[in-house]
Amino acid sequence: MVDFRQGHTAAWAQYFARRGFPVAEPIAAGVEGAVYRLEAGTVAKVWSGRPPADFALTREVYADIAHHRPPFATPEILKTEEVDGVLVSYERELPGTPLAPDSGVRDPGRAIPPGQADALLAVLRGLAAVPGTDAMRRLTVQGDDRPLWQDRARFPDALADLVERAVGRHRDLLAAHVPDLAVTVERTVRALRALPDTPVTVVHGDLVPPNVHVDATGLPVAVLDFGFFTTAGDPAFEAAVTAAVWDMYGPYAEEHVATLTGRFAAELRHPPQTLALYQTAYALATYDLFSTDGTDGHFRWCAALVDRSA
Repeated sequence: MVDFRQGHTAAWAQYFARRGFPVAEPIAAGVEGAVYRLEAGTVAKVWSGRPPADFALTREVYADIAHHRPPFATPEILKTEEVDGVLVSYERELPGTPLAPDSGVRDPGRAIPPGQADALLAVLRGLAAVPGTDAMRRLTVQGDDRPLWQDRARFPDALADLVERAVGRHRDLLAAHVPDLAVTVERTVRALRALPDTPVTVVHGDLVPPNVHVDATGLPVAVLDFGFFTTAGDPAFEAAVTAAVWDMYGPYAEEHVATLTGRFAAELRHPPQTLALYQTAYALATYDLFSTDGTDGHFRWCAALVDRSA
């Protein structure tokens, strides 16, 4: 098994202590790296899977987002350094507390708290007001080998290309879990290319509950961890993915996806069939990003989602 998630290590805590931060508190870890709180107002992120040369583009995207003043805080890079080929960024700590735990850590229960759905809608509306920029189009999503928009002028076409590349990475693995995979992929790609043009806005691409911070009243005050699938794209794609990833592993996950997809379609006026299409495309594009042997929960979730769409 190849696992792309980065964990916390004593070596990094010791490194930050030598840098003048004696208490480096581990606070989060995921596919992009591990985050440590160094002191009040400052965190450090130890990146994985991202060459330091690409990070100037990430900083440009962060600045583009902040320029349009969304109604919540977004990441701000204070400085960066390279340590033995590993990128470390020092960032402003963002306010609030996570909207909810990850569903892989705690079962969210059957009922979706109304305040959580409201918070997600507020974030979706806020991000949809941030125009897509050239810098966002030049980003490469996790696991791919080229900028998502390379040689393409439309998001649906760029996403269709990504689906074809991603399925090709471990086609046999996915086909073992998804009957008639070739038919599903062909149908998905054809449907993506048939989508009409839409406004292009920033897409976070990973609005799982821990990446949305709220205040004591439940109001969103910060959105964290741009980068996993950040790009410029159709705001309907953001809504579709957000509905799908709110609960990926709980016993009522399928019911929750349907409920949130229906609400987002109604309140944001996205066609339900487009949201369903984008959810299938997301699963086909990300199924192998946490491991390459199909043993992780994300792979099983993606395979089940694609199988249901078939």
